[in-house]
Amino acid sequence: MENPVAPCVLYPGDDHGRGGAASPAQTPCSLSASLCFSSGDESPPQSRASAAEGAATSPPSCRSGQRVVETQWEVGSAGAGSPAERASPEEPASLEERRYPEEPASPEDRASPEESVSLEEPASPEERPGDPAPLPPGVGPEHGEPDLVIEVSGRRLRAHKAVLAARSDYFRARASRDVLRVQGVGWAALRLLLAYAYSGRMAGVRPENVAEVVAGARRLQLPCAAQRATDAVAPQLSLANCYEVLSAAKRQRLAELRDAAYRFMSDHYLEVLREPAVFGRLSGAERDLLLRRRLRAGRARLLAAALGPAGERAGSRPQSPSGEAEARGEAAVYCLHEAAGEWRELTRLPEGAPARGCGLCVLYNYLFVAGGVGPPGPDGRARPSDQVFCYNPATDRWSTVRPLRQARSQLQLLALDGHLYAVGGECLLSVERYDPRADRWAAVAPLPRGAFAVAHEATTCNGEIYVSGGSLFYRLLKYDPRRDEWQECPCSSSRERSADMVALDGFIYRFDLCGARGDAQAAAGPGGVSVLRYHCLAKQWSRCASHLRPPGAPSGLQPFRCAALDGTIYCVGRAGTWRFVPPQDGEPGADAGAGGSFEPESLRAPWDARGVLFPFVLNLPEKPDRGEEGAA
Repeated sequence: MENPVAPCVLYPGDDHGRGGAASPAQTPCSLSASLCFSSGDESPPQSRASAAEGAATSPPSCRSGQRVVETQWEVGSAGAGSPAERASPEEPASLEERRYPEEPASPEDRASPEESVSLEEPASPEERPGDPAPLPPGVGPEHGEPDLVIEVSGRRLRAHKAVLAARSDYFRARASRDVLRVQGVGWAALRLLLAYAYSGRMAGVRPENVAEVVAGARRLQLPCAAQRATDAVAPQLSLANCYEVLSAAKRQRLAELRDAAYRFMSDHYLEVLREPAVFGRLSGAERDLLLRRRLRAGRARLLAAALGPAGERAGSRPQSPSGEAEARGEAAVYCLHEAAGEWRELTRLPEGAPARGCGLCVLYNYLFVAGGVGPPGPDGRARPSDQVFCYNPATDRWSTVRPLRQARSQLQLLALDGHLYAVGGECLLSVERYDPRADRWAAVAPLPRGAFAVAHEATTCNGEIYVSGGSLFYRLLKYDPRRDEWQECPCSSSRERSADMVALDGFIYRFDLCGARGDAQAAAGPGGVSVLRYHCLAKQWSRCASHLRPPGAPSGLQPFRCAALDGTIYCVGRAGTWRFVPPQDGEPGADAGAGGSFEPESLRAPWDARGVLFPFVLNLPEKPDRGEEGAA
């Protein structure tokens, strides 16, 4: 930074034009002193020796009277050094050196588009005057003799014009210069960027310097370096540094780095949500952006978790001995690849997660698994579990969250308005709600007394929870989270065994197994499926399909579970996977057995899955799919 304008010091001269040898008269010059150097003069101030030398060679008319000999800066420099140093002409102090000291450029300098070219090579403070400037990493003998000197922050690097011009329009436009002074890029960032220009590899980028490297890449017009630096630092982001990286990216308007920080926060949304130092400092618009990115990232896929042994809805009773080790080994999560017509294993439940009697649901594109039948205790009898596990498809990792307040098995786990609800369980009417930001469970209104015995189905629709009896009772209950109360809803006329209940487009669809009670129709022929739907606003039931047989389904159809994806309801069981297309609005469906139907082509179930398949929908990151590529 340039020194402020200071008053000049005048030295009286003798009548013959010789400079006085006595101490100078400390007299400030007046505004009429025509020989004063102004602060905006581009010429560097002279030293005392050069001033005296010039005075001896100038005409007498010019040497008479008072003369300006130096600025205030020179007075300070003369007082600090020895007389020999003050008179030495070997290290001239140019105005450029005052303006650009040998230290990293300030943000104002980085924002300036100017650069200057020095015709001489000033010595770096770390180099002796006779030493050549170093080469950037990655330079080998095959590149030949360097023909360019790059100076930044008072330090120099040698490079090759042809290599840099081939990589960067910035250097190509300045190919005629032999010495180039660059502004707006730090020394360390320049070394990394030049190494990338030579080798094509980006190394040494860290969260604390990535903003400088990306800004330097844009300044030097290296097309891919900014993205390479962003990709290199992405695995190093954490809760401790992601907000600082985001702030630096926003200050310098680095879109690539800002998007990388947002991507990390979106991929680790739950951790960010629980961290006040990060989530609390984000604006409302940024919080909405992270959630939208979280919910829209990747592609929505149908998955199914294999839970419990075959022939059981969700596992055996907690009081009975169980083969927990065997069941845990079968607890895998599969993903449906429709183009290939097959299910593929995605992950397995983590160690300690009960595979029988647990509840599953999806919140913020995380899969949550709660409760279930835990391992046997000291007495050899199984106990319900209170553990809650969470799977993040963005990172393909499992983690744990706060356990339930009360251990539960055969519970219903649902997601509603950013919260989890654990409803009921075997011999339980209590309900608790999980707040992911506070990582805490709290009790809410319990189920009404005498609601259900053991089996029940549940779903969410229009911001409310609906629970229906599955075996012994046929009531439909609705939970309003705003009032924290349960309400009775009209029940359907069907008394068949319910397979599952799922919500789609403001309707609740209930799939009943025809003849599941062992009536004559079921004994005479293959079992079918009847579908009823409930309009949540009109509070009316209607029948949209009667005695349908899924294509390829065997006689004596076993219970299946359902999930909605892209306007279609997928019914997933061990016998196969069927797609049910609901009736369109306006189509007659009341008690006519018309409207909804199964698509003629079915998909097979996972061939190695055991137990009940519990389908759900997750957005998975896009990855190369050999089956889909082959189909295309």
